[in-house]
Amino acid sequence: MSDGKAARMNRTVRLAIAGGCAAAGALVVGMVAGGAATPRVIPGLPDEGTLTRWMVPVSKLGMDVAGLLTVGLLLMAAALLPSDKGLLGKTALGYVKAASWASLIWAGAAALNLVFGLSQSLGQPVDVVLDGNQLTSYAGQTPQGIALTLVVLFSVSIALFARGAITVGAAGGLLVFALGTLLPPALTGHSSSSPNHGLATTSVAFHLLFLALWVGGLGLLCYHALRGHDRLSLAADRFSRMAFWCFVGVGLSGLASVAARITSITVLFTSAYGLILLLKIVAYFVLGGIGWWHRKRTLPDLAAGRAMAFVKLVLGEIMLMAGTVGIAVALAQTAPPPPDNLPTDRAFDLLGYVMPPQISFTNLLTLWWFDLFFAVIAAVLGGLYAAGVVRLVRRGDKWPVGRSIAWGLGVLILVLTTQTGVARYAPVLFSVHMTEHMILSMLVPIFLVLGAPVTLALRALKPAVRRGDRGPREWITVILHSRVAKFVAHPAIATALFVVSTYALYFTPLFASAMEEHLGHIAMSLHFLLTGTLFFWVIVGVDPAPNKLPYFGRLLLLFVTMPFHAFFAMAIMSMGSVLAADWYDQLGRTWGASSLSDQNTGGAIAWGFGEIPTLIVLIALAIQWWRADERIAKRQDRKADLIAARTGGSGDNELDEYNDYLAKLNKRDQKR
Repeated sequence: MSDGKAARMNRTVRLAIAGGCAAAGALVVGMVAGGAATPRVIPGLPDEGTLTRWMVPVSKLGMDVAGLLTVGLLLMAAALLPSDKGLLGKTALGYVKAASWASLIWAGAAALNLVFGLSQSLGQPVDVVLDGNQLTSYAGQTPQGIALTLVVLFSVSIALFARGAITVGAAGGLLVFALGTLLPPALTGHSSSSPNHGLATTSVAFHLLFLALWVGGLGLLCYHALRGHDRLSLAADRFSRMAFWCFVGVGLSGLASVAARITSITVLFTSAYGLILLLKIVAYFVLGGIGWWHRKRTLPDLAAGRAMAFVKLVLGEIMLMAGTVGIAVALAQTAPPPPDNLPTDRAFDLLGYVMPPQISFTNLLTLWWFDLFFAVIAAVLGGLYAAGVVRLVRRGDKWPVGRSIAWGLGVLILVLTTQTGVARYAPVLFSVHMTEHMILSMLVPIFLVLGAPVTLALRALKPAVRRGDRGPREWITVILHSRVAKFVAHPAIATALFVVSTYALYFTPLFASAMEEHLGHIAMSLHFLLTGTLFFWVIVGVDPAPNKLPYFGRLLLLFVTMPFHAFFAMAIMSMGSVLAADWYDQLGRTWGASSLSDQNTGGAIAWGFGEIPTLIVLIALAIQWWRADERIAKRQDRKADLIAARTGGSGDNELDEYNDYLAKLNKRDQKR
């Protein structure tokens, strides 16, 4: 090994040690300050012991660090470093291979956390709980155990798939997989037991995703600089643009998470949980200031070839981020203060809000309920579309007003369905839930696909500066031409997902299980939106698609699905038992019709609702068919004019042949 490589290796090792010490030190300080390190042990009650008390957060810290490292390695390979016609370069390929080893460490830390988490939950030393079969039960039956088991399985899968990944698309898929693997443990912690558990679970998911991209990307960028690899300026510029949105996302999601856990500002100054949270907030704003300094000073220096100032500032930022991760782990081990004057009824525990009053049209319009997940989706859909239209207009291009109106209507209906009283009453009444289902799967998608968002993105986004590299525009093209897109967008598959999944949800235990959890309700609503969008993309989609049906085939496919929709509604109306009966019984609703009668009303809504979307689709299909025929006729006329100009004929081959035939007959008659 040369002296230069040895020096770079020593700097990297020192960085890793310093970062680990910063994270461990912050963890110790947070554990001691929050009281989790020295809890009061009451004689006679179970005690897990000092080893478990410390190994739970230590293994959690190892799990988080390994997960962030895996995300950072895959992010660097898939997005920050340039590619060559979709293939990973030598450096990027090395990062993907390193992600394989990091994910194995991730799996090992999750397994340790699983064991010591069982010891903590049972209040017994770890050597006692390993003697029996409690570990198997804990891993397969409790939410925390299932979440950690999923992390072990998913991280091992990432390790296996990463060994053979050689394309940017494969690295991008593994990055999405790694981000999803981060979520299960976070969604079963304090967030799931918060009073407003819907807001808490959604905010902590967004918080974790933004934080993983920010921290993981910065860590690998620092390593990339210390190792002296090329393309540092390009990678730093790309990361800086992404880091700004990560900073905004972390701040907003963190604010929502705090609002879901504490009910008063005074809690921040009068509780151990609040003091640790304040320390984390201070670190957040300091990191934001460092990021601003990067954009103003060090990135221009880096582009000019002066990398030393950038490296020094990044090293300090890494130390602060490592300490912030340790603070976050300590915060997760500290219980938030219990809120005062909470309702004690069962409906509040299940819903996160008190049972709403008897349903009325006025209550549906006025009793708004903020759903962070779909609020973010609506904001992203509306904001990106508006930005694309503005870019086209500024460039001097035109974009059809009708498409913008269709997209705006789709986003508006999505907001009204997920944020108003409809969202508040949907978990309480099956009829309102079915209304929400019909709107999300059969009305919103029609307007969204008529807005042609993919076409707008392909026109508004600029191609990658470096030939063979992949920017947002290239990624959209790759996804459209991928095997997955060709499979799910096949008319048969899209129709099966749209029809069969509805029967599978309501006539199996899936519906009852999904109603029990806020995440289950989000998953159902998102499924309705995605399957509906996929189906109507095949029927009336304007955007380019892997499989295009002729217009008669689209019309036939629409009429084929209508009887299945009617059969589903009839089956709901004819049922003699209540779907998810345990859920509705636990709510204790005292007003309105019975659950069975309300379920029959829901079936009637499903029966009658299909008429409006079908009429909209038929009108859209008729207009598209007429415009397509008009374009074909114009194209044929232009072709005929071109042929006529070249040959001197009419441009119509059949007409020219007929005229030649008449001319021959006339000549023969003249000879006779």
